[in-house]
Amino acid sequence: MDPAIWSRLPEEILDHILSLLPLKTFMNLRSTCKRFDSLIFSPSFISKHSSAAGAAASPPSLLLLSHPHFPSRVGVYDAATASWRSIHLSLSSASTSPRAAATLLSSSNGLFCLRNSSSLLISNFLTKSSRPIHFPTFPFDFDSLTLISTESGYSIFAHCSRSSFVYSSAAQSWSQFDGFSPALSESCRQEGVFFRGSLYFTTQEPIQIVRFDVRTGEWGSMETELPAGISFARLVSDGERKLYLVGGVGNNGISKTVKLWELDGGGDWVEIERLPEMMCRKFVSVCYHNYEHVYCFWHQGMICICCYTWPEILYYKVGRRTWHWLPKCPSLPEKWSCGFKWFSFVPQLYALV
Repeated sequence: MDPAIWSRLPEEILDHILSLLPLKTFMNLRSTCKRFDSLIFSPSFISKHSSAAGAAASPPSLLLLSHPHFPSRVGVYDAATASWRSIHLSLSSASTSPRAAATLLSSSNGLFCLRNSSSLLISNFLTKSSRPIHFPTFPFDFDSLTLISTESGYSIFAHCSRSSFVYSSAAQSWSQFDGFSPALSESCRQEGVFFRGSLYFTTQEPIQIVRFDVRTGEWGSMETELPAGISFARLVSDGERKLYLVGGVGNNGISKTVKLWELDGGGDWVEIERLPEMMCRKFVSVCYHNYEHVYCFWHQGMICICCYTWPEILYYKVGRRTWHWLPKCPSLPEKWSCGFKWFSFVPQLYALV
């Protein structure tokens, strides 16, 4: 450990050694020196660490719970340790203060989209970095907003009245698309489901599935016939491989059971699971047949079904084909009764803002 020897260690070898460290250990080392801290912005280091991470254990699986009463604090559930904790959302960028208050809107592959009083913010909580995205129009009131993050960059989709807007991180600009505007479901500003280059949405009754091509800005209807007797429908995608449909089946808008379908290669919905009766009773009582409050998302091999009026998650483990309830956060005040919003968070070092 003679400093005279180690001080001559080539930087590329040291970078390679650091890239093999567990993500949590490396993040703790960032405060050691400015050079270590700046490594997370180096494309070569990101490439090395991403390759090393692919061969190592998968990153921690986290679920975040936000509430409008305290927008700057979120509950965090760690599935690996089955434990809860609370964190403060500390944002920093060239134009935001370290304690800037912002509301979580959407998440995708390690990045979050937030909104403050003057702009949208794209943030990587792991690297504590964020970038302001100025609104394309003023005022900017949207019916739906979705963040799409891939290895080649990210996009923001926003649907406003009869216009759709797409922000591209590559071009660092907004594109506006006018014309056809579907009557999207009023599910508390539902997000789109990204699948094979398009965003998919469910519409208001009569229920249909529509898609938006992110590249061309064109809307279209999905010709696949929906299952009979469906009373509400939500979509979930695992990325590029599979598209799922979560829906209630019943009469006169009242769900008697909740089922799960998968889109097969022929373009048909194939039933794969049914929610057990006792769990279905609880879910229906939670929603009180107001399914506009229901939303779904994919998280680390799980299909999560949530309700804005209930602080628990109903989830389905695809690999094990089992249903579960995730209990509410123990520190959650009893008086909170509406506005619960869950997000999937899988930390990604290479997800640059």
